[in-house]
Amino acid sequence: MAQIICKDLCVGYNGVPAAKDINFSIEKGGYLCITGENGSGKSTLIKTLLNLIKPISGHLEFGDGLTQNSIGYLPQNSELQKDFPASVREIVLSGFLGKKKVNAFYSKEEKNEVSRILELLGISFLEKESFSHLSGGQMQRVLLARALCACGGLLVLDEPVSALDPAAAEEMYSTVETLNREHNISVIMISHDMNAVRRYVRQFLKIGK
Repeated sequence: MAQIICKDLCVGYNGVPAAKDINFSIEKGGYLCITGENGSGKSTLIKTLLNLIKPISGHLEFGDGLTQNSIGYLPQNSELQKDFPASVREIVLSGFLGKKKVNAFYSKEEKNEVSRILELLGISFLEKESFSHLSGGQMQRVLLARALCACGGLLVLDEPVSALDPAAAEEMYSTVETLNREHNISVIMISHDMNAVRRYVRQFLKIGK
């Protein structure tokens, strides 16, 4: 069963389309890359999937246990507040906040899950470091860990390597591939670099002309 199905979807703001005639589906364990020119509506589509804005028209359906509140999201590097005064562990723990209704305290299970994810991504040694003191590549891995805490089976990554050097970018792509192939986590990634992602991705969706 598909986790997301889009049929003839039109997305935009205040009734003005940014992208239309969007058709795709992604199954559990799928890996979809969304491409398109700047201003083609890629990020608007992502915000629609995250329920930050409503679609203008068309059909958007979630299945296989996935909801809009259980999508792990890694935003564009340009949207980050890099001087945020918190430790790596605190940043990663904050990924659970979207799942909480009232109780803002973290459970033992959530704290243990953070330790597991930090270990999985190879950044346990950074957990007490200040987020603002990290390199660009380290910041992205920390934010990926936070997205995994929020994740109910699907990660959405918006240009995850846009501000990284080639070595850090390759490391990020490799990490995401491992999460996808070995842990069966579905991935939707926005990327301009078709050549870099082609060997990892199994579906492509071009937005715009």
